[in-house]
Amino acid sequence: MTNGERRFAQRLEEKLEDDYLVWYDVPVGAKQRRPDFVVLHPRRGLLVLEIKDWRLETLHDLDKYTAQLRTERGLVKQINPLLQARDILLELVDTLKRDPALVHPADHAHAGKLVLPWGHGVVLTHITRAQFDQHELGNVLAPHLVICQDEMTEGAEVEAFQQRLWGMFIYTFGHVMTLPQIERVRWHVFPEIRVQSPVQPDLLEMPASSSKVIAIPDLVRVMDLQQEQLARSLGDGHRVIHGVAGSGKTMILGYRCVQLARTLEKPILVLCFNRTLAARLAQVIGAQSLKARVDVRSFHVWCKEMLRTYHVAEPKNARNAEAFFAAQVQAVIDGVERGAIPRAQYGAVLIDEGHDFEPEWLKLVAQMVDPETNSLLLLYDDAQAIYAKPERRKVSFASLGIKAVGRTTILKLNYRNTWEVLAVAKAFAGEQFDGDAADDDTPMLIAPESIGRHGPRPQLLRYESRSAEADAIAAQIDDARNDGCDLNQIAVIWRHWNQAEVISRALTRRGVPFVWAKDSGSKDRLFEGESSVKLVSMHSSKGLEFERVFIPAVDTMPEKETDSTAEAKLLYVAMTRATDRLVMTCAGVSSFCGQIERGLVSLDERDVA
Repeated sequence: MTNGERRFAQRLEEKLEDDYLVWYDVPVGAKQRRPDFVVLHPRRGLLVLEIKDWRLETLHDLDKYTAQLRTERGLVKQINPLLQARDILLELVDTLKRDPALVHPADHAHAGKLVLPWGHGVVLTHITRAQFDQHELGNVLAPHLVICQDEMTEGAEVEAFQQRLWGMFIYTFGHVMTLPQIERVRWHVFPEIRVQSPVQPDLLEMPASSSKVIAIPDLVRVMDLQQEQLARSLGDGHRVIHGVAGSGKTMILGYRCVQLARTLEKPILVLCFNRTLAARLAQVIGAQSLKARVDVRSFHVWCKEMLRTYHVAEPKNARNAEAFFAAQVQAVIDGVERGAIPRAQYGAVLIDEGHDFEPEWLKLVAQMVDPETNSLLLLYDDAQAIYAKPERRKVSFASLGIKAVGRTTILKLNYRNTWEVLAVAKAFAGEQFDGDAADDDTPMLIAPESIGRHGPRPQLLRYESRSAEADAIAAQIDDARNDGCDLNQIAVIWRHWNQAEVISRALTRRGVPFVWAKDSGSKDRLFEGESSVKLVSMHSSKGLEFERVFIPAVDTMPEKETDSTAEAKLLYVAMTRATDRLVMTCAGVSSFCGQIERGLVSLDERDVA
């Protein structure tokens, strides 16, 4: 912001009530014009403002179309700011008029007109009203459409300041906007906040500058105001977002990728722990034509690429896979320490599933950010830390080179799951949200809150055997296919390999196509090809979402001699993959079955109440 823009922004914050919405420098309309400020009020309407830090001594000439300014480069010609604000406003109005929900119906006296008033104006931050009148600027800038320096001071009366804004509206016919109409205006003004569907492929629908005509759905969904502010304000520096499952963390990551890819020269690195999620993110980023600018990988695949690219020997003779991966990471760390692998390779690094990264991994990755851009974004949800060691929660981000104190955001609202699914999942795993509060430099547990979207009641179905259980799941999936459900939106999330084997045979008998994410190749190609049911492990399901989720054999959890807390987190992750329908099955009893049943009973009691 210029100094004048910053001062005016402060006045808007001080002198407007909380029911005003204000956007700064957002690209609007098909031409992506950028007004300085867009102001929206449910009763007053929509206002576009241009801010000018002109001084009388630098203003050489001004007419209704252009302004000439004295600068160090000589005379510079600009468009008349009032004409500029009017042109942007009309472009925005034309955009809003294409939405039937924002215009008056055919039988109305103002048929086809916007349901909200609109106007435009100019703010002159260094010219007083007396100077404005003395130099007869009112001949080219309508006086009632101008706010002058002495009318936007800190001591200006609130009512007088607001009256200046209200006087700028061209049309003032009365209509109080409804909340859905306000959401629709937000949907049009700032396209990056659109949530077209609960499923991730649509989260990055298209670049805002796309000329493609966008179909306007009857029901629009947008980020909440906190998410929108976060998406707009992610500037330079290190940032940490603590967000519950389904809170839109991945959506914000996707928007950030688009934003950075337009401005940075160096490539952008996106890392996550889960190879399946990495493949999904890569597919979504690829759809934005950003593949050449954004490198999406799982952490261990990235480590392998670092060793191969810089000819650092990979570890050999490891006892098992876990030992191999640990040695692989250490080889990269050692390579960076001795200069064989360079630091600062990326203009920005974005980390999804940061809760599954070991502290030394985060310390390694933080060194890959170019100090000139210093752009690092870490997404975290300790409730989904299915690989976490207890001592990890005591590690500060600052000790790992992540300087995010004062740049930490908490997202509590869950957009993915219906109220019913989230209620049962929280009831099941509620104890894990009882941890101690933490500061913004350490991991923290956050209880999710529902946005209130309702859907079918989750189910826990009992069967006599594993084969009967598998047949029943396959039958339900077959019925859903016959009802027109997209098979890509159905997942069977399993805990043990043999469960997936039984389910795969049952699906095969019914001729239902499926993809089983059983190895690295199938995980990378999980969402390619024809529509198919996805068979994924609980570990591989992290970060994904599906309309219908089936979880078989919950009675096998937790196994004896296993960490019941870790197992509970796994099942919680699996349950919260469902955006609409959640079906759990069992052929026996366990403590987890009992917890789920109590959650379902509690849900029924609330419905009765």
